Amino acid sequence: MPVPVQPSPPQVPAASTVRVFSLVLGLMLAAPLSAQSLTPTPEQPRGPFYPRQMPAERDTDLARLGDKTAQGEVIEVSGHILRRDGRPVSGARVELWQTNALGRYHHPGDSNPAPLDPGFQGYGETRSGADGSFRFRTVRPASYPGRTPHLHFAVTPGGGRASNFQLYFADAGENAGDFLLRDLSADERARVIREVGPDGKVAWDIVLP
Repeated sequence: MPVPVQPSPPQVPAASTVRVFSLVLGLMLAAPLSAQSLTPTPEQPRGPFYPRQMPAERDTDLARLGDKTAQGEVIEVSGHILRRDGRPVSGARVELWQTNALGRYHHPGDSNPAPLDPGFQGYGETRSGADGSFRFRTVRPASYPGRTPHLHFAVTPGGGRASNFQLYFADAGENAGDFLLRDLSADERARVIREVGPDGKVAWDIVLP
C-alpha cells in the first residue's frame, strides 16, 4: 500500500534574511526623500530699487553700457539654478540688479548723493541653460548707509513664482552691521556669502525653495 506523501511545511525565512529584506525595503522607501538633500538658498526682500521701468539695454554685461565702460572692479558671477533634489532648472529667468561702484542704484527713488555711472548698466537678465547655468559680468557694488555691499537676484522658473535672493562678499567689513544679513542664521549666512577669487570670479549656486 503506497505511503501518502506529506506536504512540506512552509519555509520560514531565517531571522537574518528578514532583517536584510527589511533593510533593503527601508532604503527603497527612503530613496525619494534622501534625494532631496539640498538646502534652499534663503530668500530675502526684493528691496525698493527693483527697476520701475526696464532699461533698453539689459543683457548679462552690466559693466558696460553702450560704448562706455563702468567704473570699479569687474567681477564675474556664475552658478546654477537647482531644485532641492539637485536637478537643474533650465529656462528660468534670472535677474540681477545692484548699486554701481560708488554705492548708487540706477533708480529714481535712490536719494543717495553718490553720482550715477554713465557706463554702468545697473540691471541685467538672462535665462538659465539646460544645465541650470547662468553668468553675469558686472562690477563690485559699494556699500551705502545701512547696507553692506550686495547683489540682488530674482529667479523665476517657467510657470513658477519669483524668488528673491541677495549675495554678499566675504571680505566686506560692513557685513557685521547689515541688518538683513544679521537676521539670517549662521548656516544661512554661509549660503549667501561668497569670496571673490583672484581672477575676479564668484561662484554661487541658487537652490530654489
